[in-house]
Amino acid sequence: MRLAAIPSALFFFAALFTAPAFADDYPTKPIRVFTTSSAGGISDIFMRVLDDKLSSRLGRRLIIENRPGAQGNIAARVCSEAPPDGYTICIINTDTIAYNQFLFKHPGWDTEKGLTPIINLFHLVQVLVVNSDLRVKSVDELMALSKAKPGTLNYLTASLPMVVYMERLHKDKDADWVRVPFKGGGEATNAILSGTTPIGLIGLGNVISYIKAGKMSALALVNNIRTPQLPETPTLADTGYKGPPSQTWYGLFAPTGTPRPIIEKLNKEINAVMSDPGFEEKYLISRGLVKAIGTPDEFSAMIKADREAAREVVKESGMEPQ
Repeated sequence: MRLAAIPSALFFFAALFTAPAFADDYPTKPIRVFTTSSAGGISDIFMRVLDDKLSSRLGRRLIIENRPGAQGNIAARVCSEAPPDGYTICIINTDTIAYNQFLFKHPGWDTEKGLTPIINLFHLVQVLVVNSDLRVKSVDELMALSKAKPGTLNYLTASLPMVVYMERLHKDKDADWVRVPFKGGGEATNAILSGTTPIGLIGLGNVISYIKAGKMSALALVNNIRTPQLPETPTLADTGYKGPPSQTWYGLFAPTGTPRPIIEKLNKEINAVMSDPGFEEKYLISRGLVKAIGTPDEFSAMIKADREAAREVVKESGMEPQ
């Protein structure tokens, strides 16, 4: 019995001492990154600028592959099905990770166990804006206008939590507006500017230049994340909203089973890149993004909390899995 135990013990100690070396050698070839957006989308652009800095630290480039569609399920599926060897990762946002399990009967991948978190990259600041021609400067003024002109105002948003927020105002405050389909950031921005859809809950990066030019008015930061771009704009919490919380983030994931030393090395190197003040100012703050970063375990805990919030939001919305 004692002799039989020796090979097992040797194997254990060999694994123990080779794991760090394995991480030190990684990567030995380019790393493939799947994005949920098409070329030019927020996750695509960010990964390309991150690659410019990260490749000098890792010694290998990131190969970006766009897999848009199905609310992120396509990119998440191909990523989760890839070999867990550290050479395939993906950038996925909140909706895909936290909401899709409640919105799709068959998302095509294991939404809870298919991917393992590497690092939360950034939060997308979302803002409630109106065409400046409406001449309103607060949420209360917007509700008053909607009552004065019933059935004439409409809004757009890509975020289910924000639909819940607007419909709650519709119900609780007798506001009167109609939601229109959201087709993409560019089209949404044009619809707000033209006044065809004068109200939008949209990513700050899409509209900050128009806010500064006076063509749009910012009424509230809808995911309760402050930004130096709009220091005087209140958050939803400031306006008295006590509904389900909402946040929109983009994080990096790897197929479940990817060795922990690789996860930790990627986390460490990306933290180092994003902690540089010049990188943060140029590629985050100026684009209406807020740095997140942190450890894989911290990211995992946040995802767990977000899934519980998503369950509440979907329930309140009355939406059924499709």
